[in-house]
Amino acid sequence: MLCAGALLPTSLIAGELTQYEAKYDILRKGSNHGTAVRSLKKLDDENYELTYHSDIEWMIFSDSRKETSQFTFKDGKVSPDHYSMVRKGTGPDKNYKIDFDKENEIVTSSNSEYPLKCEWTDDFQDAISYQVQVREGLKKGETSFSFPLVDKKGNRRDYNFEVVGTEMISLPIGNIEAIKVKRLYDTDKRQALAWFAPEMDYMLVRMWKGEKGTEQFEVQMNSFTVTAPTATAEHTKNLQAN
Repeated sequence: MLCAGALLPTSLIAGELTQYEAKYDILRKGSNHGTAVRSLKKLDDENYELTYHSDIEWMIFSDSRKETSQFTFKDGKVSPDHYSMVRKGTGPDKNYKIDFDKENEIVTSSNSEYPLKCEWTDDFQDAISYQVQVREGLKKGETSFSFPLVDKKGNRRDYNFEVVGTEMISLPIGNIEAIKVKRLYDTDKRQALAWFAPEMDYMLVRMWKGEKGTEQFEVQMNSFTVTAPTATAEHTKNLQAN
């Protein structure tokens, strides 16, 4: 576990992303209803894999999902290649994949026989890769972010964020000074906030989502481990086997 005050360099190796495993508690009105694990590993050269796995139990509701993004990281830019999501629990299960074909500038989905009808842009992000790009932007001192995402049906969704300040927050790992980022919606009925810790390589340490001012859930980091500055072949093999 990384305790508050234990500092990380903003980049363990120049031009590379820090590989890590972070664990979180998922709360609702102060009560713990689940856990989540976020991890980043290097595959080879400029290719990385980000995974987010969450399990939630609340009254008769259950939700277990795993999202995976494989992307290229070059010159500070995140460029997704493959995204997948598997969800099980209350209600219909979901399982789909999205591929970004950069050479032919098309996006394909496992839910569609043909390429999706969306206009290609080199700025595309997937449903979790944009979080890596936010961190890179914060490292450079940027205070506003806008990312075009494409969903499984080919619909483009623009995600917009702005930095609203810094504050000291209390987490299971201790007191952390964090940058507070707000997602900008077209309506004020929905709210989403995220906190990133500069002293922990700008890791995401807390999230909060609400609707009409009522909390839906909160996510708090409870542990953080740097897994490796670079991935050896044996390390990658072990991770893939788990």
